[in-house]
Amino acid sequence: MADELLVKRLLVVEDDLGMRAQLRWCFENYEVEFAVDRDEALTKLRRFEPQVVLQDLGLPPDAAGTLEGFATLSQILELAPRTKVIVVTGNHDRDNALMAIENGAFDFCQKPVDIDILKLLVGRAFRIDELEQELERRRSAFNSTPLDGLLAADPAMLQVCRIIEKVAPANVNVLVLGESGTGKELLSRAIHDLSPRRAEKFQAINCAAIPEQLLESELFGYERGAFTGAAKQTLGKVELANGGTLFLDEIGDMPLPLQSKMLRFLQSKVIERVGGRQEIPVDVRVVAATNQDLDGMIAEQRFRQDLFFRISEVSIRVPPLRERKSDVIALANLFLKKYLAANGRTKRGFSADAISAMLAHGWPGNVRELENKIKGAVLLSEEALISSADLGLKSAASDSLPLNLREVRVQADRNAVQRALAASAGSVSRAAELLGVSRPTLYDLMQKMGMTADGK
Repeated sequence: MADELLVKRLLVVEDDLGMRAQLRWCFENYEVEFAVDRDEALTKLRRFEPQVVLQDLGLPPDAAGTLEGFATLSQILELAPRTKVIVVTGNHDRDNALMAIENGAFDFCQKPVDIDILKLLVGRAFRIDELEQELERRRSAFNSTPLDGLLAADPAMLQVCRIIEKVAPANVNVLVLGESGTGKELLSRAIHDLSPRRAEKFQAINCAAIPEQLLESELFGYERGAFTGAAKQTLGKVELANGGTLFLDEIGDMPLPLQSKMLRFLQSKVIERVGGRQEIPVDVRVVAATNQDLDGMIAEQRFRQDLFFRISEVSIRVPPLRERKSDVIALANLFLKKYLAANGRTKRGFSADAISAMLAHGWPGNVRELENKIKGAVLLSEEALISSADLGLKSAASDSLPLNLREVRVQADRNAVQRALAASAGSVSRAAELLGVSRPTLYDLMQKMGMTADGK
């Protein structure tokens, strides 16, 4: 199966014999089939199942126009929506080229064809197809794991999942560290769901969202008459979580006086409701999370060190999305399917510039920001493919012209190597296979670029 995935099948739809001969020589490292018109192209599409199609817009019987070419493009994408179609247009025929992109073409090349540029375009189409297939396989694999709802392809995130699987069955308190929007609550729920406490309650409380004077009663409950408005005895989150898991989100925002009471609870496993005197035993596992630097807060005496030791019997750091390039497109596709279904809309996926923009973006809001971008794009996009503009992201391509063709090639090589390394999770050997070069060649190229295996 793995060998089949590495086979690169290219269908060329071109009626000019001279051009076909040139392209056959140009793409001798690929499995290439040729078609001269729409009927033959659709027949070859079904039998050959190419990942990439290189198609002239001027096809018989309308070789001087583009109607037949656009009809062929439409039917190819209707039959095989994931196929990357690169159209070849006439010289200075920019309008038809842009129209082809709007209709779902992956990219275009103008005549007279520059063979070097065409090779880059075709190579890029195959690399993106391989990336999509690899991420789809990894997503399917993870959807069958106990970590339901979690999607990870990046090595650092895979390590987080392995740690969760190890610590979840143990009765230890866990501290989840990470920036806002990285999915700390989702991971905390996974710890609960994989633990022997899964049949009991998972109680969550955000320490930053509740006023200081109310947080204690929310946590520990209160007796009737404990304060104005306390009309009846009310259980707190700790007591409600008895037998299960208490999730303390943003614990770095917990006031110091309350930290002392939380420490006593963790040490003695008993609580007292506000306004009460009775000690109530509880059996609760605590999972805490924060986006703050607790070490720095301890040094500034804003967080108790003894409480830190109690809540961090095991600490898990969740890497930000900018450090998880292999996860960006996989998560984007997951959110795309989710919001297409929710809104009753259909899209074939993301355009090449959208993929480039997502990989280049820093994602300061992490997974939450990515999800919001996809949700908005599904509502706003009017084309078959979601573009970088739909996502509200700056196109990764520069608006200014490069210095020369050599610079274009250098930039293309760097982008190709970065994507291959991301798709191969940092494996240079696998990246070399994806790029169609030997491992020593890739190492030399990386050294010239000053690039490491993480793509930086």
